[in-house]
Amino acid sequence: MKNMGNMMKQMQKMQRDMAKAQEELKTETVEVSVGGGMVTVIATGEKRIQDIKINEEVVDPDDVEMLQDLVLAATNEALAKVDELVEQKMGKFTKGMNIPGLF
Repeated sequence: MKNMGNMMKQMQKMQRDMAKAQEELKTETVEVSVGGGMVTVIATGEKRIQDIKINEEVVDPDDVEMLQDLVLAATNEALAKVDELVEQKMGKFTKGMNIPGLF
């Protein structure tokens, strides 16, 4: 019974720690620039795009595709960095567990 009580306390602590880490992710951001700083994307730890900055030098009405490619590349890289951030924060809680899609 003592082991069960200790295990329950550990699980409750882990739940509190996970909730704290999830709250911290809400306030964290990642910033990615591509094209030599021509396009910058800022995303939150919740995978929400917070800001997109486009240098006016890259805006060329005759080459809209390049701008689209830069925005797409920056956005995808920012979301990949958010995944890394989430893994850093939450991975310690799921190590050894095989629960696909948990985070």
